[in-house]
Amino acid sequence: MIVTFRSKAAGEVIMLGEHARPLLELAGKMPEIAAGTRGVFTPEQLPEAIRRIEAAIGVEKEPRYDEDNPEEKEKAASHVGLRQRAFPLLDMLRKAQAQDVNVTWES
Repeated sequence: MIVTFRSKAAGEVIMLGEHARPLLELAGKMPEIAAGTRGVFTPEQLPEAIRRIEAAIGVEKEPRYDEDNPEEKEKAASHVGLRQRAFPLLDMLRKAQAQDVNVTWES
């Protein structure tokens, strides 16, 4: 499932549902990611959503890998943390907050 985030403040952000759902939950939304699902962050909801995602990023622990082990080195190279996953959406939320506009999503 694909989730598309839209706002007048930024270009579209497109994510797989398995990556978008945890971010939406962190931001205080509990969507059922199914075809046709829609939602919105209003300008009033943006500060709290941003705060919650930033707080989760702040406490995330990066996994440690043994760089001398080829398997571990491969895992380290392919690891994508919350900070990286959240960046496009967080950037959109911040821009929308600055312009006082909605952020919508649909799957």
